[in-house]
Order: sequence, then C-alpha cells, then structure tokens
Amino acid sequence: MSSTPFLNQWFRDPKEETTYINETAVRIRAGFLIAIPLYMLYTLIDVVFGPHWVVPETAMITDTGDIDFDGRIIYTVEALRRTYDYTTQTWVLFYALFEMLAGMFVATSRLSPTIWIASFLARNKPVSYKPLNPKRMAWSIGALMIVACLVFFNPDSFARLMNSLFGLAIVTDEQVMPLWIPLLVFLCLGFMWMEAILGFCVGCKLHALLVKVGIFKEECEACNNIDWEAIAARQKAKQAAEQANQPQTE
Repeated sequence: MSSTPFLNQWFRDPKEETTYINETAVRIRAGFLIAIPLYMLYTLIDVVFGPHWVVPETAMITDTGDIDFDGRIIYTVEALRRTYDYTTQTWVLFYALFEMLAGMFVATSRLSPTIWIASFLARNKPVSYKPLNPKRMAWSIGALMIVACLVFFNPDSFARLMNSLFGLAIVTDEQVMPLWIPLLVFLCLGFMWMEAILGFCVGCKLHALLVKVGIFKEECEACNNIDWEAIAARQKAKQAAEQANQPQTE
C-alpha cells in the first residue's frame, strides 16, 4: 500500500477496482460540514424572525403627541424595508456543492480540504472501510438539496441562465421555487448529524434499498474491513514457522 498518509487514511487502496473509504474519516468530515447547514439555518431564522424594517441613524423621529393603550408614546419615523443579500450564502452553498462532488471520486477527493483534515485526524483512530458507492448516493442527495437552495436564493440568475441556454421564458422577477425549499436545511442538518454522531447514513440505506430492487449492484461487504497488513504479517509468520520446522539436511 502507498505510504502517503492521505491515501492510507481516506482510501484503503485508491487503485482497487472497487474503492473503499475509511468510515471513521467520513464521520469526522461530516462533523466539519455540519457547520454549513447550521449557518444556513441561522440565515433562515434571521429572515423569518429578524426585523423587517431598518431605521437609518439620520432618520427623523417625531413625537405625535399620542399614546397607545399601554401608555407608550407614539412616534413617526422614516423606516426602510429590509432587503436581503444572499451573496455570502450563495458562495457558502457553492463550496458545499464542491465538497459533495469532490468526495465522489478518487481524483477530485484530493482537492477537498475537509477530506485532508479528516484523514489527518483519523490517523490514530480505528479503521472501518466501507464501499464508496453508497456514500456517493448520500453525497448526491446532498448535492441535489444544495442545488435546490442555490436556485431558491438566486431565482433571477437561474431564470436568466435557463432562458439563455434553452430559449425558455421563465420570469426573472418572481420566485420560481416552492417556498418550502429552505426547509431542506433541517433535513440536511438531520442527515449530517446522524452521519457524524450516530454513524447512520441515510443515503447508504437508500443505496441498499436500490440494491434490493436490483437497480444497483451490491459491493462485497465481506471485503470491507480486510486488514491486508495483518494478513501479510500472518503469512510471513507462517512461512517462518514452516522453515523452522523443516528438518536440517547435512
């Protein structure tokens, strides 16, 4: 096997026909990536429950001379309707999409910072190898959720892109996505929490279901946790014992 720490900790052997990855490192990586849906959840709460009006510092505040039913003085003020800029959230989602796609293949996984960090942190942890394909299913689900959120936060840009590429007539001044799309943040957060904390991969379970119905081919689970170094050590010990037991010839 390669002596490269990254290859040893994330992959069992990247040259294998069927790729296996370290489940321990995958769970560590999920713990890092859970910060992204948490940030998007903060954005959702701020939009729904945050203030909808902004009072500029230079705004004129005038006492009307009236009071409300609770005895509080009523003032008039020039306030601005709060607008939301999702530029930062868009770049965060693009990075999350990159992380989901990068982990699906051996070559692109080397570009993921979280894979490198998780592999380093898993170097002294017990190793549990799992096939890569079920994880690809899980990350594909995550990528689809991210794309849906990207379109929701940028409906005008998406509409203009589709119109220019395919000659469509999607309106560019209205929200084209269902208003429940941001609720996917809760689903994504739940999936990552189960992966990182419980070791339960929803996408892997879906992959197993598709295997049962014959859509996907099942990987060799019996090969998942073969310790090739231990096997080689036992083989050498066996050969040494056989040589020691051989009769000496003059």
